[in-house]
Amino acid sequence: MKNTMDDLRNHLFATIEALQDEEKPMDLARAREIANVGKVLIESAKVEVDFLKVTGERKSTNFLPTEGDDEKKPLRRIAS
Repeated sequence: MKNTMDDLRNHLFATIEALQDEEKPMDLARAREIANVGKVLIESAKVEVDFLKVTGERKSTNFLPTEGDDEKKPLRRIAS
């Protein structure tokens, strides 16, 4: 898969950095839209995690990479 949660984080942090650029800050409307898209991606990742929990599947789409996707290991709990 081309894009991962790490890529999303990098884009969101780049947006924050662009907003903080005193010489040429990013347009607020553009930053808002980037944040909105980020929220949608995060919500889709939550759905993926819920699906994995409910079905007991161990293979993900790699947007949320897991160790040993092919192995039958219990999912690690992530604090929310």
